[in-house]
Amino acid sequence: MARVLGIGGIFFKARDPGALSRWYADVLGIEMNDWGGAFLTPEAMAAHAGAGTVFSPFKADTTYFAPSTKDFMINFAVDDLDAVVARAAGHGVEAKVLPDEPNGRFAHIVDPEGTKIELWQPKPMG
Repeated sequence: MARVLGIGGIFFKARDPGALSRWYADVLGIEMNDWGGAFLTPEAMAAHAGAGTVFSPFKADTTYFAPSTKDFMINFAVDDLDAVVARAAGHGVEAKVLPDEPNGRFAHIVDPEGTKIELWQPKPMG
């Protein structure tokens, strides 16, 4: 039976794609390619127990994406939340670090175009 294998990409509009790509490279360390995007391999996620891609619709009236007014949020799995938060702070980006949860540690930041970014350091669930 035909089925979805995973998320093949996240594509979205930006007022200034070049500047936003540089922000993601500088603040989060995402290696951007000359064509303007990044290729994140599944092997990098597979190397961290508990990591995976979550696909989850939220209720239309959720406030979880606040302060963003966008209808979506991007969640990035990271290998060292404290180091990523420190890197962001070095670029003037304030993170809200949340209390630890059973499936890992989380922090929230907002990109220059108002998209909420959730940083997730997964841990094995058990």
